[in-house]
Amino acid sequence: MTRMCELTGKGVQTGNNVSHANNRTRRRFLPNLCQVTLISDALGQRYRLRVSAHALRSVEHRGGLDAFLLKASETDLSMRARLLRRQIVKKTAEAATVAAA
Repeated sequence: MTRMCELTGKGVQTGNNVSHANNRTRRRFLPNLCQVTLISDALGQRYRLRVSAHALRSVEHRGGLDAFLLKASETDLSMRARLLRRQIVKKTAEAATVAAA
């Protein structure tokens, strides 16, 4: 499993360790990933995702998983999150047509 956030696409970055003598050695900056269970209001189900702490704050700020996925671009999302986004779009469209009728 790659060290990448399923919602934002944030992954491993590389850089240098710089010593006092200005020697440089390569290092990796790993994202702060958490296994969380997020609830989709539109689908009425729980989903277990591996997201960064930054993405978790963004989900809460936007008002939940559904709002976050609807506003996110598909290029940043993982395949699993893209499928979930499509299901949410379909379900909200169905609910809108029922409410309009």
